[in-house]
Order: sequence, then structure tokens, then C-alpha cells
Amino acid sequence: MHVLLVEDDDLVASGIRSALEIEGFAVDGVATAAAADAALASLTTDLVILDIGLPDRDGLPLLREWRAAGRREPVLLLTARDAVADRVAGLSAGGDDYLLKPFDLDELLARVRALLRRAAGFAAPVLEHGELRFETASRAVTRAGRSIALTRRETALLECLLYAGNRVVSIEQLKDSLYGFEADIEGNALSVHIHNLRRKLGADVVETVRGVGYRLGAAKAP
Repeated sequence: MHVLLVEDDDLVASGIRSALEIEGFAVDGVATAAAADAALASLTTDLVILDIGLPDRDGLPLLREWRAAGRREPVLLLTARDAVADRVAGLSAGGDDYLLKPFDLDELLARVRALLRRAAGFAAPVLEHGELRFETASRAVTRAGRSIALTRRETALLECLLYAGNRVVSIEQLKDSLYGFEADIEGNALSVHIHNLRRKLGADVVETVRGVGYRLGAAKAP
């Protein structure tokens, strides 16, 4: 899953990026509202972490513009503004959650996972698809009760497909979710990850929709 981090404090941004990447997220970071606009226009992201106090403009008008333009990505707001009125303003502008600085990174991770689940229509911290079971906090994957060891990229790919449900996810969307702006991606990298998922979880776990992308195969009853 991909996170766009909009934070101008280098130390805060570095800590958030490290925590997210350790948990298997692909992260791209920008420090201004203008750069955030450009990033959203050029890639597919699963969630935005938005600092309200940006150097070139306030984050709330920026968020209002995103929502008015139809952008639906979950947005977690970060701010040192702790008044109730500020929290109400942030949520009213289109924010999905609000985290006050300073914050604990474990809490930020928990809120990110909760926002992603909510956006995909999942209430519990476990994603299930037939015999497949994915625990979002521990990243543990099982099929028919058997534990399956996946690499970080394979886990991220499976998570993206699970959140999509029956929807087809395009190749470009999957690449953005796994790599973001990362350079020097081998042309067959995604195909290799798909192959490995099928080898480890079963050939039926990922369905190819030719000319479009991929989606989960039909769910088998556990």
C-alpha cells in the first residue's frame, strides 16, 4: 500500500517514513502543498498523511480543493493545533482522522491501518477472502489455516488486492502501491511478484484480466 506523506519537518518526516516502510508501506514524501498537488496528479496513492502547517500554504484549503475535485483518498491530518475548533475545522474540510503533534508512531500506524480498512469497507483488523486470512497489524498471512511466508513486496501486493476486493487493479495502480516514485524498477518486477504469490498461495489466488490488470481469484470457502 502506498502513502503520500506531506510534511515539511525533516525529522518528523524521516521518523514517519521509517515506521511506515518497516511495516511494508511504500512511501513518497513531499514538503509543500504545491509538491503534494503534483504528486497526487501523477500517481495513485492509497492514503495521504497531511501536515496542516505547510510552508507555502495552509493544508486545510488544499484539502478542501482535493475534495471538491473529487479526490477520495483517506487523509490523516497532522497538526500541533490542539483546540477543539481546529479539530472540527480539519474534519469539516474533509479530513478522515486527526493526530496531534507530538504523537506516538505506533498510534499513527494504527490510525493508518484503520483508515485503510474503513476506506475498503472492512471493520475488523483482519482481511479475509475465502481461505485467505491477512492480519493487518502483524502482516501474518494464512491460507486454510496454514501460515505462508511472503516477502515485503508480496505482502504489500496481496494487501492491495485484498483491499480492492472484486475490483480489477491496473498494473500502474499496483506499481504505485508497491513502489511509488521509486526509480529503476525492473520491467518484469510486478509479474515476478504475481508469479510468486501464485506459487505460494495457489495458482487461483490472482486472476489476470488481460489488457486491464489483476484482481483476486474467486474465493474458496474456508
